[in-house]
Amino acid sequence: MRLPFFYGWIIIAVTFVTMAIGVNARTAFSLLFPPILGEFGWDRGVTAGAFSFGFVVSAIASPLIGRLMDRLGPRSVMELGVALMAAGLLLAPLTTQPWHLYLTIGVLVGAGSICLGYSGQSLYLPNWFNRRRGLAIGVAFAGVGVGSVTLLPWVQVMIDQTGWRTACTAMGLLILIALAPINLLLRKRPEDLGLRPDGDAALLASAPKPVSNVVDHQWASTDWTLARALATSRFWWLAIGYFGGLYVWYAVQVHQTKYLLDIGFSPAVAVWSLGAVSLLGIPGQIFLGHLSDRIGREWIWTISCAGFAICFVALMALPRFHSLALIYVMVFAQGALGYGLTSIMGAVVVEIFQGKHYGSIFGTIMVAALAGGAAGPLVTGVLHDVRGDYTLAFAIGIGMSALSALAVWFASPRKVRAVAGRLH
Repeated sequence: MRLPFFYGWIIIAVTFVTMAIGVNARTAFSLLFPPILGEFGWDRGVTAGAFSFGFVVSAIASPLIGRLMDRLGPRSVMELGVALMAAGLLLAPLTTQPWHLYLTIGVLVGAGSICLGYSGQSLYLPNWFNRRRGLAIGVAFAGVGVGSVTLLPWVQVMIDQTGWRTACTAMGLLILIALAPINLLLRKRPEDLGLRPDGDAALLASAPKPVSNVVDHQWASTDWTLARALATSRFWWLAIGYFGGLYVWYAVQVHQTKYLLDIGFSPAVAVWSLGAVSLLGIPGQIFLGHLSDRIGREWIWTISCAGFAICFVALMALPRFHSLALIYVMVFAQGALGYGLTSIMGAVVVEIFQGKHYGSIFGTIMVAALAGGAAGPLVTGVLHDVRGDYTLAFAIGIGMSALSALAVWFASPRKVRAVAGRLH
């Protein structure tokens, strides 16, 4: 049955809802962090380590998820993610020892999030759009921001009124009830439904040939297997860039709420800041994703990394200049600029290593990315425990932001395939 609009937008809508709930269910650890510390009295490094351990699990699972996507498609991957994440959140209230937290929030939620989050969605979304790839993925991933301003305040209210255990149970049930049915609508590529990317009509013999976006024909014509990709410098530059990107992302996200409380801001300001970051990520991801289709992926990655660097500078200045203005700068830089990374994570890799093995290649690159996501909160927490403040940890975040931007320029997706705005 033909729809009056491109089925790709249904894919985007399903992804929007899945990201709104799935990603924020994991982000909610930042809200769970203070009450868990208060109840058990564990070291911050040990407690934050459960979140980081989830990234280790995600990194191990990422290549397997990529292969599963290549073979079975997105429906199987997403339903697996729903089952794992829901199980982790429903079992987390039974926690009495640190290893319980590592098993539930770490292993189960971590493994589920690799399916439902940015990594899993980026394995098939780029297939549905070419000219508007950055815009479409930006719209889909903007669901994270909508979920942040709706789900996270709801979670905080439950924590305040009934405790963190009730909040975990409610999130687990929400994932099962809302996400399991709608992800049955997913398909891997438009060709599976007899369609073409962007909703284009089938080419007629008499129609003019569309302008090719391929810049390096020899590279683009290569059948990129994982083994071949691993032998290229571009693969390793991407690995470094993605490691740095997720390092800075989660270093600030996990510790931001507790840090603001430590330096004297109210719980209301701390919680608002976390939600406002994702709220600003909505227009930021959409605009920067669209802009990447015009000026290129490298520029947007650089703008986003600069956003995280500004965020760390503002955080370092807050103890000395206790000002809401600096909070606004931090929130804007992190949300409106930094979150733009997500709109092009899949696009950068697919434009370099496009082909039938893309899932395996992207999944393996995400091992490095998730290792960065694990290292960011863990290193930041340990440095705080050792030094008594976050100054060195935030300075390292600035350096990692610069390294990430530089690495993506060396990978140079623009030298393999040009974005729509650069076609001549």
